[in-house]
Amino acid sequence: MVAVIKTSNSLKNSLNYNEHKRQKQVAELIYSNGFAKDKEQLTFYDKIRTFEKLTSLNERTRLNSVHISLNFDVSEKLKQETFQQIADSYMQGIGFGEQPYLVYQHFDAGHPHLHIVTTNIQRNGERISMQNIGRNQSEKARKQIEKDFNLVKAEEHHQQQVHEIKPVNAQKVQYGKSDIKRAITNVLDAILNTYKYTSIYQLNALLKQYNVFADQGTESSKMYKAGGLLYRILNDKGQPIGIPIKASTIYSKPALKYLLAKFKENEPLKQKHKLRVKNAIDLSFAKDSLQRLNKLIEHLNRDRIQVIPRQNKEGVIFGITYIDHQSKCIFNGSELGKAYSATQILNRCKNDLGVSSSQKLNQEILELPKKERSVAESPAALIALTTTKNPEKHLNEENILKEIMQPEFEESPAAELRNDHLKKRRKKLHH
Repeated sequence: MVAVIKTSNSLKNSLNYNEHKRQKQVAELIYSNGFAKDKEQLTFYDKIRTFEKLTSLNERTRLNSVHISLNFDVSEKLKQETFQQIADSYMQGIGFGEQPYLVYQHFDAGHPHLHIVTTNIQRNGERISMQNIGRNQSEKARKQIEKDFNLVKAEEHHQQQVHEIKPVNAQKVQYGKSDIKRAITNVLDAILNTYKYTSIYQLNALLKQYNVFADQGTESSKMYKAGGLLYRILNDKGQPIGIPIKASTIYSKPALKYLLAKFKENEPLKQKHKLRVKNAIDLSFAKDSLQRLNKLIEHLNRDRIQVIPRQNKEGVIFGITYIDHQSKCIFNGSELGKAYSATQILNRCKNDLGVSSSQKLNQEILELPKKERSVAESPAALIALTTTKNPEKHLNEENILKEIMQPEFEESPAAELRNDHLKKRRKKLHH
């Protein structure tokens, strides 16, 4: 069993999310605790009013909504009564046994899972501390429940595997706004509170593996200046399709303000995990000092470290992002140290810049077996590793070095599409 705990400032959003699933008949309210009526008689007003009575007792606590998901192995076929007992045991184990809470069983994923909605404000107005609750109380409760109910242990399935997400199928969701929003929400739910990232670029390096992209717009756009954020579905070419979804309309509110807070929170949490990635890279070169880039990627994949070269439109690699799926940390190469930046990694590889073009580097990456191009835990192929758009263009050493020494940046797919559109308009005007 895997437990995921999220906090927010809106009980109404958490409740609406589950009630909406009920209306679509992909979820069912199977248990309630601490309410004046039986679950069958509870109206939406009864539910939200009970929670709001408690939160009004402590207006200083902003994050007063607690939304928990309990995820089970696909092989486990449990009765509703067993799910009720597990939910009750878990809530007792994390110190929420006296709190009002609602338990929903969801049926819209490939594995059995429950969602629990509650508040951390107690009847005396005091708040239940959420600090390290996932690492301490939740882990202890989870292990005891696995033992008591003879469940598949999370450790035996790489912790998160029981609710592994799949890349969004762009062709299936591009025409319906509700489908796009649901697909994006599923990806964000699995990633935002699980991985440690400290920039939009790092977050997008991971989101792109699931065909999703967080778009701020161009620096001159109204959205960028207003601090807005859209989430988009990407097709197999990495281009946005379908209807963009405003971050503010997603129930967990993963807007720019939320992400900036996560960047600050994640920064100190990542530091102790840098050494693992650096050691894995150094060990790979120690074993084979003349290895090519594709071999380095292959070796790091075995250590569950995904390497994503970042390329410009001409295919020149100007940056490298490392996603460590074991520690759930994302690093830029330069963040690990000068020796791990794109320039130095390419120099350390046999693919020396003086003798190899970026086209050759791309080709070597694409020659990797498909299973080696992405970590077992990351189900999508590397979107960033594509062939150059203009393979006939010659790139000499001077041009390559000039490109590589530029500051790392990333242009949004939306901006790229706008540039293509302007080019087409100019052609029409000339004709």
